[in-house]
Amino acid sequence: MAELATIARPYAEALFETSRASLPGVQHWLDKLAAAVQAPGLLQFAANPKVDAAQVYQVVTSVLDQPLSAHGANFLRTVIDNGRLAALPEAARQFRDLANAQSGRSDAVIHSAFPIADADLGALKAALEKRFGRALAASVQVDPELIGGVRVVVGDEVLDTSVKARLQQMKAALTAA
Repeated sequence: MAELATIARPYAEALFETSRASLPGVQHWLDKLAAAVQAPGLLQFAANPKVDAAQVYQVVTSVLDQPLSAHGANFLRTVIDNGRLAALPEAARQFRDLANAQSGRSDAVIHSAFPIADADLGALKAALEKRFGRALAASVQVDPELIGGVRVVVGDEVLDTSVKARLQQMKAALTAA
């Protein structure tokens, strides 16, 4: 995993430096490319010695909802030509981290036992922004195993107020005594 992060870093940094004026647009197509690369069999197809770079480029871009800009096409061709397609999802993650650091914003994944209504999500997001001290781009993932409450992951910080976590704490306290 660390090796993939090391491989992806120069691509993410170069893309970030060359696209400071249009970070949200670049993040959009970069996320789409990262998702496309994770399709089953695509990396095997790209690694086939009988397949050339143009064919790999065409297959990857065929799943996009709109054509890539010239900047995006050059980036993708560079990644393919250097045989670094597997590092694309990690490059997208690192690019997002760089963009978030520049804007003073962080990604927050809110794990909830139940879907969260938009009004409640807004209030929760405001409370979390106050708690973490920065603007958050929140996404919600439903995880019924939590039973109730939420588990929030912001970077390497975790705030777990779920019923499951509380039950585990009670179990640990009772077995330690």
